[in-house]
Amino acid sequence: MEKDTIYVKKITQIKDRHIGRAYFASIAIALTLIAQIVIPKSDTLITKALPWYTGLLVIALAITTILAIYYTFFGGLKRFVFKSYFIGAAFLALGLYNLVTLKFTLLKPVFFPAPERIIDVLIVDSGFLLKCLLHSAQLLAYGLGIGIITGLATGILIGWYSSWNYWLEPIVKSVGPIPSTAFIPVALSAFATSYQAAVFLIALASWFPITVLTQSGVVNVKKTFFEVADTLGATDFQKIFHVAVPGALPNIFVGIFNGTCGAFLTLMSAEMIGVRYGIGWYINWQREIMSYANVYAGLVVIAVSFSLMIAILFKIRDYVLRWQKGIIKW
Repeated sequence: MEKDTIYVKKITQIKDRHIGRAYFASIAIALTLIAQIVIPKSDTLITKALPWYTGLLVIALAITTILAIYYTFFGGLKRFVFKSYFIGAAFLALGLYNLVTLKFTLLKPVFFPAPERIIDVLIVDSGFLLKCLLHSAQLLAYGLGIGIITGLATGILIGWYSSWNYWLEPIVKSVGPIPSTAFIPVALSAFATSYQAAVFLIALASWFPITVLTQSGVVNVKKTFFEVADTLGATDFQKIFHVAVPGALPNIFVGIFNGTCGAFLTLMSAEMIGVRYGIGWYINWQREIMSYANVYAGLVVIAVSFSLMIAILFKIRDYVLRWQKGIIKW
């Protein structure tokens, strides 16, 4: 009986501790909101005040409070409770940045605009930002698509056939590690337009990691699988696409993730060599005219879009590799 009582007390303590954690985000946002309302704007700033940052804090406070109350009475929402510290810390950091820019102007407002200015750009200039984002997405899709196809083909060839390995692996090892941006002069000379050059650079950035990890995955598939396939009379084509490639899929997805990161980084540089529109082009243009609020807004768009793209890739990987659930830990 005493053991049961102690167990119930421990469970209650754990739940109480999690309830406190659930409200951390709301408390942090509330403190940030109070600072925004109580502390006046610096007198050195002649620009008019904008309501966007305050509105963002009010909305965030309402959402986190509702989620915390729901957790208190109904449970669930474990992911929100787990992220509550991070959410609160993020808003506290944003509040600190707001203090040193809008309230006390400890940083030069030309180079470090207040959060309300950045949010204003995201709202007022949203149509043009979306247009630039769509141009970047199209360019990235072309380059990354070519990089994935060529990377998979090269990786399978050098991983499966010794003759292809003999000729291609030295080229991969010598050319692959060179940053794709180093080929900008070559690409501009070799292709008719800067857009084609940008597609080539993005494809090159994603090709190398996909090739290397595809080769590694094919080589490391257990030999017993191929022995069974031989026993069943499988052809080379069947062994490649029914044994080697499925067995190498975990490595292939890691290569695609790395290739996507490399392609996204190269995209920003590629759009600065003459490509019309695109987020990289937008950031470079706004930097040249000293409009740093727009630059930061472009960076926010990049961060959000890249996070969404990676999240989608993880969902695709989980779906494709659902047959390996419980065997491989990510």
